[in-house]
Parts: sequence; structure tokens; C-alpha cells
Amino acid sequence: MGQACLQNRRLPAAKTHMKHTQAIAINKLMDSLPEYYTPADKAFVKRAYDLAAEGHTDQKRQSGEPYINHCVAVAQILVDLKMTSEVIAAGLLHDTVEDTGITLKQLRDEFGDVVANLVDGVTKLDSLPRVSRKDYDEHGNEIPHSEDQLRRRKKQLAIEAIRKTFLAMNDDVRVVLIKLADRLHNMRTLGFIKPEKQKRIAQETLDIHAPLANRLGIWQIKWELEDLSLRYVDPEKYKEIAEQISDRRSTREEQIQEIIQRLGTVFSNSGIKADISGRPKHIYSIYKKMVNKGKSFEMVRDIRGVRLLVNDIPSCYTVLGIIHNRWRPIPGEFDDYIAAPKDNYYQSLHTAVIYDDGKPLEVQIRTFEMHQNSEYGIAAHWRYKEGGNKHDATYEQHILWLRKMMEWNKDVDDAQEFVDSMKSDVFEDRVYVFTPKGDIVDLPAGSTPIDFAYHVHTDIGHRCRGVKIDGKLVPLSHTFKTGERVEILTAKQGGPSRDWLNNNLGLVKTQRARSKIKAWFKREDQEQNLNQGRSILERELRRLSMHDINLEVLARKLEFKQPDEMFIELGLGELSLNKVINAIDDGELETPDEIIPSKARADIETTDTVSVVGLRGLLTNIAKCCNPMPGDAIVGYITRGRGATIHRSDCPNILGTTEKERLVKVSWGSHSRTFPVPIQITAFDRQGLMGDISNMLTNEGVNLIDVKLRVNKDKVQADTAVIRLIVEVRDLSHLSRLLTRIETLDNVLEAHRVKGG
Repeated sequence: MGQACLQNRRLPAAKTHMKHTQAIAINKLMDSLPEYYTPADKAFVKRAYDLAAEGHTDQKRQSGEPYINHCVAVAQILVDLKMTSEVIAAGLLHDTVEDTGITLKQLRDEFGDVVANLVDGVTKLDSLPRVSRKDYDEHGNEIPHSEDQLRRRKKQLAIEAIRKTFLAMNDDVRVVLIKLADRLHNMRTLGFIKPEKQKRIAQETLDIHAPLANRLGIWQIKWELEDLSLRYVDPEKYKEIAEQISDRRSTREEQIQEIIQRLGTVFSNSGIKADISGRPKHIYSIYKKMVNKGKSFEMVRDIRGVRLLVNDIPSCYTVLGIIHNRWRPIPGEFDDYIAAPKDNYYQSLHTAVIYDDGKPLEVQIRTFEMHQNSEYGIAAHWRYKEGGNKHDATYEQHILWLRKMMEWNKDVDDAQEFVDSMKSDVFEDRVYVFTPKGDIVDLPAGSTPIDFAYHVHTDIGHRCRGVKIDGKLVPLSHTFKTGERVEILTAKQGGPSRDWLNNNLGLVKTQRARSKIKAWFKREDQEQNLNQGRSILERELRRLSMHDINLEVLARKLEFKQPDEMFIELGLGELSLNKVINAIDDGELETPDEIIPSKARADIETTDTVSVVGLRGLLTNIAKCCNPMPGDAIVGYITRGRGATIHRSDCPNILGTTEKERLVKVSWGSHSRTFPVPIQITAFDRQGLMGDISNMLTNEGVNLIDVKLRVNKDKVQADTAVIRLIVEVRDLSHLSRLLTRIETLDNVLEAHRVKGG
């Protein structure tokens, strides 16, 4: 009884502490509201908090803290972006309709249409069906889902949520700003969920939400999302960089202060007023430099940066001239984003010079208004200006640009294709090229002439047959550089080639062009597409020397009811050949059970290459008679004293063995190395052929182990060269790409994998 009384006394104390914590959070939020908020604005925000707190009473997050704290944190992020009181209120109420008994009508009655519409927009982004572990057929019988089916369904729903986020920008981009604030706070508190979910959410944030913040110009949110994501995507590298930055912080800050004082003196003597500050160094930006340039932290740590803010544009160029006169500019390191703003309307001058100590110094020069736009991006256009919050012309241009970027794919039903298109066509860096008339065309970096042609007009894309760059003929695989003049050469009639959809050839970069090519083929006869798709797959399987593939199983794996549906999609270009090869290559199309003794069904021991069923610590060797590689159906053969030798399941030595008891079931491990694979190339002999093949292998990062060359000089085969190579590849997809690339070389007739050695 005494213990019960003690618990009763503790409960009110805990509730009192919780209320005290919530009071501190809302008071902090109210105190941080912009000075230009009127008393009515502040009262409006407070009323929104009171209703949200009432609705979320007794609700908690996985961390154990009251749910209302999350709502306040989201609102605080929006306050930091200097958003209007209506957006702050919507941030506080963003989960009420979905998670509480508060209705949309109640919000509309109490807070007006703007808040209600914003909350409704955020709710629609989140309101996706739950993933159930079972389904029911038409007779009401349970159909349980496998773990693999559940994972795929969850992934599909996550992709659909992202698609809806993008489309919401067409209605009101403020909905997306609230969603970004919601994601940012969720990332700040990601440590309270399961590790596997942490990594998935962090990778999604890195792929989608951080680039989205960048496209909206909100640097403040972008860099924090990137740093927080890296903590879970690559925790070891994150910790390494963070510790090294921390160790050198005091030295770096001293250097920056000395540079700021020196620059201040120089500008003061020239009569220029400038606000000078050190440019913050973010962990993810250092990580990208290390990965992209293959450099260690020691090689990138000395890059220092300062930012100069001045009153107007002429002062920007005056300051630039003073810096270049005083210190030697580094060639190729100057960018003028004032005269030519980035596509997200970012403006600044960027330069790099050799400072007094002989080390590089990066300098950004911009006006105060440009700096506000770079920090807050599109959010800056909702801030109160001179007593009102009217949108300016730049905002309207920004919204128009976003809608134009998305208008072509708004009717795309496949969520994965939609998201892929946004990642490739919207989030990528940009390249700017010119039409023959001098008009600028804005394309994603890496775009090709076919992308350009479809950007100009669908019909020009269909009839594209060649291209001139700055007056010179170049291949259709050419990737643009900013400033190039592009002239598309067209046929009078005709359509696209199916080869344009082959990812291995690199002829099309943008999803926009790919979508229009697919639409053209979709109008073709279905029987033709079926035959074409079957022909494409059969040819590829012959090239890879893969026989006995169960097409029924393969079709089901790719979520088709029957192979014919798969062939049609392949013929249309809706299904990529790479995806089919990856499905074969993921280790789930296993060796038929009749080849494997049924007793070998116990534990699995994973090595770097192969997982062996039923035996732990067993050495494995790759059989030289058939040279299996990841994706092949394989079987292990227990040898005397040398562990298990791994063969292809169709290897004649395995099929002919009488010692079936020595066979064990095996599958490819998760950390497969490279594998030696014999391939054969048939070509018309010419000078430089082997040199071109060697260069191709080098460009593809492929190691050549052995080569044999035979040239037929007889009249029948007309100087045909037969080249046998043994190359090291990672998996079937890698091999498929390599064979395709080799077949693009002049005079090459065919390249295929050789079965056995």
C-alpha cells in the first residue's frame, strides 16, 4: 500500500515536470518570433499551439518525450526561416488532422483557409495506406505476405510519399517547406529508432530531401540534412571527419580571424564597407570532396573560406577587383553567379586566390539581400516586407521554373519512374548550351544531344539522327559542356531507336527524353513489342552464356504474372534490360533442388564470396572448368583436403558426377569480389583493334588477365579476328555493360561470354 501511495505521488510530479518542459519550449518559440509580428500574429500562433497541445495530450514519440515537442520544434525551424504566422501555425498543427480527433473543418473555422489548406496538404503527403502482413482473396481467405513482399510494399509506399511531396509544390510550395522542417526535426531525433530504419531514412533524406532543399535554395536546411544523414549512412567516416575538424578548430579559427582582420584593413583603406565572416565548414561537403576527388582529409583540410557581404552589386565587383589585384587568382576557380544566377536563383561571386601564406583562400562575395536569399531560398519571399508580404517577381519566376521542370511528368503513374526523373532531371547540377539562334537551353549535367532534341520538341527528338557541336560532327553519346552551340540533324521522318533506351550505351540522360521515347514505342503494335522484348532478352542471355533460366520465376520476381508481360515491357522500353539482369543476379534464382542433397538445409556460413549451407568455416575455391560468377546458379563440390569447389550448376563435371553426396547447396555472399570470366570477341581485323579494346577495358575499370588472338586469313571469313580474353568483373550487370561497350567499337561483330574456360 505504501508503494502504491508513492507511485501516486510521483505521477503528478512527472506530469508537472512535463508541463514545465512544454512551457519552456512554447515560451522560447514565442520569444523567437520576428519583431515585425503584430500582437495579433503572436496571439494567432499561441492559439494554434494551445489547440495542438490539447489534441496531442498524452501522445509520445519513440524517444519518450511528449509529441507536442515535435510540433513546436517544426514550428521553430519555420520561425528560423522567418515564415509568416499562418505557416508557423500550420507547422504547429501539421499532425493534428492525421493523429488526433481535430478535424479539417475545425481548423478552417478557427484559423482560416490558408492554415487549413496547408495542414491538409501536409496530411495528404503522409496519408498513405499502412502495410499489412496479410491480405484477403475474394472469398475472404487470408493471404499472408512474405518478408520480401512486405519490404517491397514498404519501399513502394515510401516512393509514393516522395512523389506526392514533389507534386505538392505545384499547389503550394509552403506545404513542402513544412514537410522539410518536419523531416529536419525527425533527422535530429533519428537516434531513437532501429538502426536499419535509420540508414534507410538517412539515405532517402540524402537522395531526395537535401537536394529538394537545395533546389528551393534553402541552404540553411540543406547542409544540416546532409550532415545528419551522413552520420547514419557512413558513421565511421562521419566520426573521423568530425573529430579531425574538432581537433583543428582552434587553429583554423585563429587563421580565419587573422585573414578577416587583414581583409578588413585592405577594404577600409580602399573606402569599401564590407561585412566579413568565415564560411562554415560542413562535414558532408568535406566528405564529398574526399570521395569525388579521392583525397584524404589532410589534402582538403587546408581549404579556407571567407564570405564578404556588401550593399550593392557594383560593390561586389569592386571588392572582387581589389582581391584579384592584391592576391593572385587561381585559374579556373572564378564563377560569376550574379550575371548568370544558378537555376535556383542563387547569386554570388566565387573566386579563389593564393593567400599570403601560399595556401588557397576561397572567397564568396554577395549583397546582403543575396545572402538572405541563399540562406532562406524560396522561403525568403514570404517574409514581411515593408508592412506586407507580397510576392516579388523573383519568387514568381522561381515557382514558374519549378512547375516547368515538373510539368512533363506530372501524369507519370509509376512512382519509381517519377522519383527517378526528379533525381536525374531536377536535382542534378545544370549545364547551359545554345541553340543555333543563340537561345539558352538549361539541361541536367551529363545530358546528351538526344536529351537536347527532346527538350526542344518531341518530334525533333524522334527524328534526331546526328548532331554538330560548334560546327563539328560528334557522336550522339557526346555529353555537353556549358557554352557549347548545338545543332541537331534530323531525318524527314522516322522514329527513335530502341538502342537509345539501353543504359549501357549512355545515349540518354534525362527521364524526360526517356519517357517520350517509351511513349513512341508504346504506340507500336503489341505483338511486335512482345517479339522484340523476347529477342532482346534471349540475345542477352546468349551473350552472357546463361541457359536454363526459368522465365516464369524471373517474370514473377519482376512482379509480372507471366513472361509475355515482361517481354512486352522490355520491348516497349518500360523495363530496362539492366533491371532484368539484376533480378537474375541477386542470388534468389537458386540452383534446382534436385541437384542439391535435401539434407544440406541447415545453417548458412557467409564468407567474402560464397554462402555455404550446412557447413561452417569451409574453404571455397572457384572452379576453373566453368568459372562461375555472381548471378550464375551454383553448387558446391566437397573435395578432399581443399574445402568446397564452386561450380556452375550446369557444369558438365557436376552433371556427370556420380558422387551426389559431395554436392552442397551454396549461394553468393554479400561481399563478392571480382571474378575472372572468359569472353570472346569476333571482329573484322584492322589496325589498332586491340588498342581500342584495351582502352575500353581501362575506361570501364576492368582488369585484363589473359588474351589470345587468332586471325582467319581465308577468303570465306575475310580476315576475321577472334579474340579470347579473360577479364575480371564484379557481377553479371558489369559483364553485360562491358560486352555492350565492346560491341560499339568499330569493326566488332559480336562479344559474348564463353561457357567454361
